[in-house]
Amino acid sequence: MWRIAQAKLRGNTLTFGSRLPVVSGPKLRRCYNEDVAYGYRVPKQFEYPDYSPEQLKNRQQQAALVCLVDAYRSVGHRATDLDPLHLQQQPSIPELNPARYGLSNMNEQFNIDGILEMPPKGGSKTASIAEIHQTLVDIYCGHVAFEFEHIPDTAERRWFADYIESTSNQSALDSDKKRRFHELLVRSETFDNFMQKKFGQVKRYGLEGAESAIIALDELFSLCSHSGITDAILGMPHRGRLNILVDLLKYPPRALFHKLQGNAEFPDDLPASGDVISHISSSPSLNYGCKEDLNVTTLHNPSHLEAVNPVVSGYGRAKQMYLYDKNTDPGCALGDRLIGIQIHGDAAFSGQGVIMETLGLSNLPHFSLGGTIHVIINNQIGYTTPATNARSTLYTSDVGKLVNTPIIHVNGDYPEEVARAMRIAFEYRKLFRKDVIIDLVTFRRWGHNELDEPSFTQPQMYNIIRARESVPKVYERKMMESGVITDADAKQVHASFTKYLETELAASKDYTPKADHLKGKWSGLVMPTQTAPQPDTGVAKETLREVGERSVLVDQTFKVHPRLVKHHIQPRLKRLAEDLAIDWATAESLAFGSLLKQGYNIRLCGQDVGRGTFSQRHA
Repeated sequence: MWRIAQAKLRGNTLTFGSRLPVVSGPKLRRCYNEDVAYGYRVPKQFEYPDYSPEQLKNRQQQAALVCLVDAYRSVGHRATDLDPLHLQQQPSIPELNPARYGLSNMNEQFNIDGILEMPPKGGSKTASIAEIHQTLVDIYCGHVAFEFEHIPDTAERRWFADYIESTSNQSALDSDKKRRFHELLVRSETFDNFMQKKFGQVKRYGLEGAESAIIALDELFSLCSHSGITDAILGMPHRGRLNILVDLLKYPPRALFHKLQGNAEFPDDLPASGDVISHISSSPSLNYGCKEDLNVTTLHNPSHLEAVNPVVSGYGRAKQMYLYDKNTDPGCALGDRLIGIQIHGDAAFSGQGVIMETLGLSNLPHFSLGGTIHVIINNQIGYTTPATNARSTLYTSDVGKLVNTPIIHVNGDYPEEVARAMRIAFEYRKLFRKDVIIDLVTFRRWGHNELDEPSFTQPQMYNIIRARESVPKVYERKMMESGVITDADAKQVHASFTKYLETELAASKDYTPKADHLKGKWSGLVMPTQTAPQPDTGVAKETLREVGERSVLVDQTFKVHPRLVKHHIQPRLKRLAEDLAIDWATAESLAFGSLLKQGYNIRLCGQDVGRGTFSQRHA
């Protein structure tokens, strides 16, 4: 349905891409197959072994146990503790009761080989129903929930279940990682408090209540860096944007404070207009202790919710083709060096049509990025509308099932579980090169913005929110109780970051923005002062005639439809040969062909661009 056409001139050879002729000297060959078209890239296939004959026999003999395990994999998410506010009542899920399948003797031993991946105990593959049931509850009904049974591919479903179950007891973090998480959480909260104190009348759309989102991103950046990914394209909305920009993405606080004081983010002599603070971006190079830095490109955010998502996909695709054309690594597969990251709001994810449209392109050979990581910052409310009045689905993430995307739900009150959810999502994307969704269930400490009073419409929710501790404070207390940090360590993190922000605020008074828009591949370009000179875009007449003739050239062995010969090919050749006026379709072909001959890539996107919606526009 969607195609890319491209041609390059190398010596005397003019090669056309999808559904275009190929000319090589006097020999002409029709190139019709998709997999030879420029830009046609599909992810590498990951094979997962099927059950062995012994395992299949065991599954047949233990059919009741298979039903119980499958029930937890399918609907265990319904019994999971996901809501930090505990407003949602836990339903009773009868499918999760072992007695439903005749498994009432909790001491009865079963062979679990090929049925359940339990932590090994002395090499034994047997376990009691009590042990099996508790393992299933721990894995599928804790603070992380999984939806993957809707995936049609058997290998993906089997991998997901085996990976979750076999790594369930490997989620413990070392002290350094925990201290890192503590510092990120504290800095996020300190930043929001500082902003409230210094700029109390600013709508900053803070991260308070969803601070674990910064843990998810930090973990993802680290995983990307250690996996050889060098470029991440990030699109995100306004919620928590400033926290992430200043902390993870190295946006200078003095630049932000300078803008908050009524100044522009551009130099005075730059002919440009500024934007609101929730749209600004930063594109740093991050180092996570690896040989290569991770280059994060944060796209500017438009006010229209989720409109940045297809831009992430398009920008990432163009970047991937650029890296691929450089031929730095001919064996580089789709998604090896670049990843797309999209952060969403919960109401917008289920309500905006652009979500479904972008997901619909995610697995197409000319649009795929090799898997995008989606993170929904789920505040459980859209402006003032609760989920029950905003969508018809159980979860905001359910629209991801449109393209059979696995979904991981996680309670944002548990930062370490958030990091674990991200590790699972990243591993899936790494192997299968498809999109994956993390539904990060959190809350919003303030209203839609800091100047809004949310208790007008949600009094019960905000009574709970105002009575509870913040996520950073809860995590800090746990870290002190477990001996990972001391009270002095905690105070030092608070004090040092506050001092840093105070220093940056003082420096903002003398801050002068610098123009950074013409760097990298844009270097060498200049801003037009008044009017740009008229460019010479002419092409030699003989070149245009050659392009026009080749645009309808076909192999003698290929039989063209008679109507195309009469009404398309012959009239075009006649006009070109006799210097007659040409039609718009011919002019379009001459424009495309002359660019292609000069070595420029052309991407044609749209329904049926190979045939052409109108017959005279046949490629």
